[in-house]
Amino acid sequence: MKWVIIIPDGCSDYPVESFGGKTPLQQANIPAMDEIAKLGSVGQSDNVPLHFPAGSEVANMSLLGYDPNQFFTGRAPIEAAAQGIQLGPDDWAIRCNLVTVQNQIMVDFTADHVSTAEAVQLLRTAQERIGNETLEFIPGVSYRNLLIYRGKPGTPSPFSIDSRTSAPHDLTDGTVLDDFPKGPGCDLLCHLMEQSVALFADHPVNLARVASGKRPATNLWLWGLGKTPQLASFDSRFGLRGAMITAVDLLRGLAALIGWDRIEVDGATGYLDTNYAGKGAAAIEALKKYDVVCVHIEATDEASHEGRADEKVKALESIDRHIVGPIHAALKEQGDYRILVMPDHSTPVSTKKHSHGWVPFAACGKGISQNGSSSYDELSAAKSGLSYANGWELIPKLMRGDLL
Repeated sequence: MKWVIIIPDGCSDYPVESFGGKTPLQQANIPAMDEIAKLGSVGQSDNVPLHFPAGSEVANMSLLGYDPNQFFTGRAPIEAAAQGIQLGPDDWAIRCNLVTVQNQIMVDFTADHVSTAEAVQLLRTAQERIGNETLEFIPGVSYRNLLIYRGKPGTPSPFSIDSRTSAPHDLTDGTVLDDFPKGPGCDLLCHLMEQSVALFADHPVNLARVASGKRPATNLWLWGLGKTPQLASFDSRFGLRGAMITAVDLLRGLAALIGWDRIEVDGATGYLDTNYAGKGAAAIEALKKYDVVCVHIEATDEASHEGRADEKVKALESIDRHIVGPIHAALKEQGDYRILVMPDHSTPVSTKKHSHGWVPFAACGKGISQNGSSSYDELSAAKSGLSYANGWELIPKLMRGDLL
C-alpha cells in the first residue's frame, strides 16, 4: 500500500473576472486532477483556525494531520529544524526576510527574489554590525532567512506567546506603519529592523542590484518567532515511513519534525520556474522506498502573491502534467494506493494574500468511494457535502481509507 500527498500551495482562489468568473482551478486544463475527482471523492477542508494567521506554517501542519491548537509555536522554529539548527529551552527562532520597503510601502516581500549568495553577504554584514553572541543571523534560501535569539538560563526572555508580528507576504502593496512587531520583545525587533535600513542603504550588494535594474533589499523584516514544537513522529502514529519533496524550508522543517526524510530535486526553486518534472520523477522513485511521499509545490502560491492569474493557471497545468499525472499512473501500475491533492490554504490573486476558509481536496484509491464529482475545483468541493472543519482530521482518515 502506498500513499501520496500533493500540495499545490495556495492554489485555491476566488473567481477571476478575466476568466469569466472562473477560478484558476476551473480555468486550468488539469485532466489528471479531474481523474482523481472522478475516481474518488472531492471535498473541502478548513486547515487554519480563525484565531491563527492564515499562513502556510499553520495550514501545512494541519494538512499533515497535526492539530495546530496543540502543536504550533511559530513559523521560524519549523524552518530552523529544516536547517538542522538546535534550539535550547531558552532560545527563540525568528524569521528574517530580506524585503523592499519604500516610503513605508511593502513593495516586494522577496526583495526582487534576492539570490542566496547576495543574502549571505547581507546577513554577514548584519551579524558583524548588529549581531552578537545572543543574536545570530543565519542565511537560508534567497529572501528566507533566520535570526536566532540565544537565551541564557535564568535570564527572562524578552519574548512570549503574546509577541505579535506580521508576515511580509500579507503586506504586499500596503503600508507597513501599523504592522511592525508588537508586544513582548517588540522594541528589540523594531530596533534591529530600523538598524538594517542604514546597514543596507549603501551595501555593495544593493548598489550592484540597483545598477542592474533590480530592487534593493532595503531592510530586514522580523516575524514568525517561536520555540521548537514537539511533534510525535508520523511513523509512531501510523506505522508508515514518509518522505518530503519541496523547495521550501518550512516544509523541510515540518518533515524533519515528524521524522520524514527529505528528498532534494535539482532545479526545484520554490518559484514559477521550478523543476516540475524533476519533482514528479523523484516522487515515483521514492515510492520504491517509502510508504508515504509528499510533494509540495510553491509556484501556485508565488503566482498569487504577484497577482498573476495566468501564471497561476500555467503552474497548475504544469503540476497536473508533470507531477499528478505521472505519479497517479505509477501508483495504478504498482498496486494498492491512495492519493490526495489539496492546497494548504487559499491565496487569491485579487488580494495577493493568504486567506482563511475552505480549500478543495480530491482523493482516490483503495477504500475511497466515489461521491459523484467530475472535476477538482472549489465549486465541486463545496457541492459535495464532504467537509472537514478541523483540517488535521483528514490525514488520519486518508491513512485508514474512510474519508466518507
